[in-house]
Amino acid sequence: MTNLSASILGTGSYVPQKVLTNADLERLVETNDEWITSRTGIKERRIAAPEQSTSDMAAEAAKAAMENAGVTPEEIDMIIVATVTPDMFFPSTACFVQTKIGATRAVCFDVSAACSGFLYALEIARQFIATGAQKTVLVVGAEKLSSIVNWTDRNTCVLFGDGAGAAILRHRPGAQGIRHTHMGSDGGYAEILYIPGGASLNPVTAENAHLGLNTIKMNGKETYKQAVTAMLDAGNRVLETCGLTAADIACFIPHQANLRIIEAIADRMKVPLDRFLINLDRFGNTSAAAVAIALDEANRTGRMKRGEHVLLVVFGGGLTWAGSLIEW
Repeated sequence: MTNLSASILGTGSYVPQKVLTNADLERLVETNDEWITSRTGIKERRIAAPEQSTSDMAAEAAKAAMENAGVTPEEIDMIIVATVTPDMFFPSTACFVQTKIGATRAVCFDVSAACSGFLYALEIARQFIATGAQKTVLVVGAEKLSSIVNWTDRNTCVLFGDGAGAAILRHRPGAQGIRHTHMGSDGGYAEILYIPGGASLNPVTAENAHLGLNTIKMNGKETYKQAVTAMLDAGNRVLETCGLTAADIACFIPHQANLRIIEAIADRMKVPLDRFLINLDRFGNTSAAAVAIALDEANRTGRMKRGEHVLLVVFGGGLTWAGSLIEW
């Protein structure tokens, strides 16, 4: 049996209304706009309302993607939500999204691969479509990182924001869609970017609650080095596998973590920075949602046309990384 290709029929995104600027952060921690901008490129980020959950944002992005794709809730066979900030340990956030969008036929589950989660989920969706097991799959990257940030740690709290991005996948006759995805992981580097407490290994108790173990910890220098190496390798691998070069790519969409990382990748790939979709200045690092939100922006602003190629590269805690080459 010939595998069916899987194309992205539509995209959507959602970010909360509240904007947290670098000037706002100056009132929270010892930092300033120049320090944040020069080291990260981030000027502001969006913060969810206290009553907003990850699934609330995911559902809004999903509705936008369904409208863009011309797909009804009843047509969705599967929902995959990539997140490290689920509404709760269980049920899955995907189950909550299912109810909120009325996709009553869908099989639902979550994927946890930190900032790489959306591309991991896209590849899972592609394989279900390739075998004919599922026809229409909704993939969402969604995060409420403000709920796991230590707002007294100036090295991490300036980086992260909240939001969600989504894509509808289905076989489109005559199109190659997602041509190839390369994924990788290295658990040996787990402790350069992680949350040490709050789960079964190290539960939060009354005795240790003051330590903030259920918030993000990061070794910035090591994370930067590993991110550049891994994303560059993933991008080059998928290009080589597909017999393309950087010159063949209409739009590069990298994980939106740090402008310096993106600049380093562009320099080493010998690609002008203006061919990269960059929105981290407005949204910060939204983990699994970041590349999904950027993909929706690229789609809606016409950064790529039907038949052109898009290259997505991501990196996250785990360590995890991935690159996907898509014929749009």
